[in-house]
Amino acid sequence: MSSGSTKGEFFVGGKYRLVRKIGSGSFGDIYLGINIANGEEVAVKLESQKARHPQLLYESKVYKILQAGVGIPHIRWYGQERDYNVLVMDLLGPSLEDLFNFCSRRFTMKTVLMLADQMISRIEYVHNKNFIHRDIKPDNFLMGIGRHCNKLFLIEAGPQNGFQPAIGGTVPPTKKLSFPPGDHLKPRQNFPLDGEFRSPHCNQVGSLYWIFGLAKKYRDSRTRAHIPYREG
Repeated sequence: MSSGSTKGEFFVGGKYRLVRKIGSGSFGDIYLGINIANGEEVAVKLESQKARHPQLLYESKVYKILQAGVGIPHIRWYGQERDYNVLVMDLLGPSLEDLFNFCSRRFTMKTVLMLADQMISRIEYVHNKNFIHRDIKPDNFLMGIGRHCNKLFLIEAGPQNGFQPAIGGTVPPTKKLSFPPGDHLKPRQNFPLDGEFRSPHCNQVGSLYWIFGLAKKYRDSRTRAHIPYREG
């Protein structure tokens, strides 16, 4: 607990107060936080400093490299508090999977095309920054909130299941960074020429197939042909 906090409250970065737990991941837990200076809500990731495979420092560095991109969460603060590594970032809305369920597992063709366009743009931006994302799936695409409610964000930049340096790409060195067996973030030049090398791209194609497959059945008024779709 940082200095100046009241009993029972947990502050990080000197101005972010943790409110409640809203999720968890392989790294630890995610909390809703409040910027006490302006009341803005943020997402706060906590990772034990004793974690066998720490990833928040790496994640913060990758996000900073990608920071200027549309649909990339903004990092507010990274540091240590109590016994935790802490990452403070934009608070985002529901995932595509959550949104799909909220819409009774049916998306209109217009929605599918709008989402697919943004998905491709996010992946293209990451590739242009010499990274590939090895865990492309609906759960890792989140909608924004407030004035960004129609914007799609790509998340999960950790070393175990997210952004990976491509050929020529570099990430600032991190201390005590180790990669567990079977991780999703190995140097791309170490990929074999089949199987694992194709897996990041297959993930991306698979997710695009998923999103296109969720459209309502669409009938062309001239040909009466149906665009294929998957039943919910």
